[in-house]
Amino acid sequence: MTSPLSSRRRTKPPPPGETGQEALYLRSLSDRQLVVQIKLRDGETVRGWIEYFDDAMLRLTRDGLPNLFIYKNQIRSITEAGRKRDPRPSSPKASVAKVSSSPEAAS
Repeated sequence: MTSPLSSRRRTKPPPPGETGQEALYLRSLSDRQLVVQIKLRDGETVRGWIEYFDDAMLRLTRDGLPNLFIYKNQIRSITEAGRKRDPRPSSPKASVAKVSSSPEAAS
């Protein structure tokens, strides 16, 4: 004879596949433009800041080197380098004013 309690087993629903925490973290890194170090599954390490990301990949922007689009399934880990990226230097020509030294301008 079967117990009435055994037929009413409670089963937990499976955990959600996506919690949204990954997107929040990547958005935080992108907004703050923090330099990150990404270790790939093949052992290679690249540095830069995350400029864009979606469900499948992210764009790593690097100074003086080509930008990389990296598939998320190829990433082993992302580590913050702990500093903001250096801002782009402004053009020195924009801050130089022309000064006329001709005698005609003085009269």
